[in-house]
Formats: sequence, C-alpha cells, structure tokens
Amino acid sequence: ALLPYVPHVPPAALPGKLTATTFALERPRCVFDHHANASDAVWLVVAFANASATFRNPASRAHVPRYERLPTARSYMTLETAATVYACSSSSPAVLRVGGDTVCADQRGRDPCNGPLSSPGPYRVKFLVMGCHGPKAETRWSDPILLRRAGSPSTIDPAPTRRSSATVIITAVLASLGTALAAAMLGTLGYGHCTGPC
Repeated sequence: ALLPYVPHVPPAALPGKLTATTFALERPRCVFDHHANASDAVWLVVAFANASATFRNPASRAHVPRYERLPTARSYMTLETAATVYACSSSSPAVLRVGGDTVCADQRGRDPCNGPLSSPGPYRVKFLVMGCHGPKAETRWSDPILLRRAGSPSTIDPAPTRRSSATVIITAVLASLGTALAAAMLGTLGYGHCTGPC
C-alpha cells in the first residue's frame, strides 16, 4: 500500500537539524497502525535524490541494501524499528537522527548501519513496512534534503575581524582606568616610602 505520509525534516529550529553528515527527521506517528502487525518492522530508505525513482523495494530482509554500498548503489536502508514504536500510543522521541551512528561504519557486517553520510546529497527518504513475506506498505518520498557543506579553509579570512567603534571606546576607557589605577598605586607606594624615616 502507498501511504500518503511524506517524511520531512522538522520545521522547528533544532540544534544539529542539518549537519555535514547527518539530518533530523520528524518521527511518523499513527501512520502505520492499520498497515502493520506487531511482528512487522519499519525501515527508513535513504537514497540520493536522483536515484530514488529507480529504487526497488527488496523482496526480503536478506536483500536489504546496506549502508556500505551507498556510493555505488546510490541507496540503502537503515533504522529497522518495530512497527509498534511508531504507533499512536507510543511515547518515543519526536525526532529521528539519520547518519548518527559513528561506530557502525567501522564495523563491517553490523546490520543495519546508520552511519554518517559522506556526501551533502541531496537525499530523499521514505519509510517501508516489511513483514516476514516482504514489503507491505510504504510512504511517499520526501522532498530533497541537502546537508550543510563544510567550509573550505581557503574561504576563511586570516585577518582579524574589524572591531566596532563601541568596542574600541570601551577598550580605550578600560585601558585608561587601568593606567590611572596603576599610577595611583605607584604614587601611594612612593608617598609612603618618602614619609618614612630617612
């Protein structure tokens, strides 16, 4: 069954919502209740935006495309989760993090891996319900999701940033006060020294 739900990045401002290697997705709730049993699993399919149209749902779990093959296969499946976690009654966190597992990429064979994304994309994602006999239901594909690009070192200005006039004035006043205080202390020490016995 094709479900009308469209996965999306949360609209609210969240720390790390989009990074150079990860992105956040709003967790679907009440989407699969009438299409999945307690024994079914919900997967997240991640594909490069230009490869989503050619993605074919795997016939079984044994044929699920792995994270390691993303550069060549242009897609993979991850975040295998019991369908009950997405039920209306579930109190699970409201956000999923795609690409957040920095350990599994180094552990070949760990399945399913939710490793960091090495390219900014753009990506498209969908949720797929898999039963023991194969796919049962799926959502629509998301709109393209483009990750943040890391800044090139050549674009960083090595010169210090120009200070505002207010900052310069405050600095000058503080420096003057410091000088006046030091002069007063030296004068007091000198006065005390002169008034003592000679």
